[in-house]
Amino acid sequence: MIYPKSVEELINALNKLPGIGPKSAQRIAFYILKSPKEEIEKLAEAILKTKNSVFYCKVCFNLSDKEVCPICEDYNRDRETICVVEEPRDILAIEKTGAYRGLYHVLLGAINPLEGIKPEDLKIKELISRLERNKIKEIIIATDSDPEGETTAMYLLKLLKPLGVKTTRIAFGIPVGGSLEYTDRETLGKALEGRREI
Repeated sequence: MIYPKSVEELINALNKLPGIGPKSAQRIAFYILKSPKEEIEKLAEAILKTKNSVFYCKVCFNLSDKEVCPICEDYNRDRETICVVEEPRDILAIEKTGAYRGLYHVLLGAINPLEGIKPEDLKIKELISRLERNKIKEIIIATDSDPEGETTAMYLLKLLKPLGVKTTRIAFGIPVGGSLEYTDRETLGKALEGRREI
């Protein structure tokens, strides 16, 4: 053990955070040690306050500090369309576009057999329940284009098709201003698959 036990424990705890490797964990630990005590107390307080006051919306499973999130409470939104996403952060990405004014449903993950994440571990039955209770005309599946997201999208499609609800998948493809020459094969293939009539 090179560092005091408490420093080692802090580095190990930070290393468990997503996207934080051993070197980053060590840098953050040393930043914490160098920072004024008041600043670190504010950080710790903010973490605890967030953990104790933020929950999942009981309707869509977005993050909220109330039982129902502001999006679900907003009756100016299109209440006949639900966009299905993997995580709450995906809602923010879609909202930033300004192109969607419907409701959301957060699955809280994606099917991933290697990680032991099965369909029953996601908020899929809650989505089906929403469809049974409400008049929904369209479900937009906006899961990631990685293997887990595609598997989840295919699973949802099989469940939703018999219900007679229009089900669409967001298109993936070339970024605005992107050049075909420098676009990778998979992205270009997805762009061709997601083409629409103009």
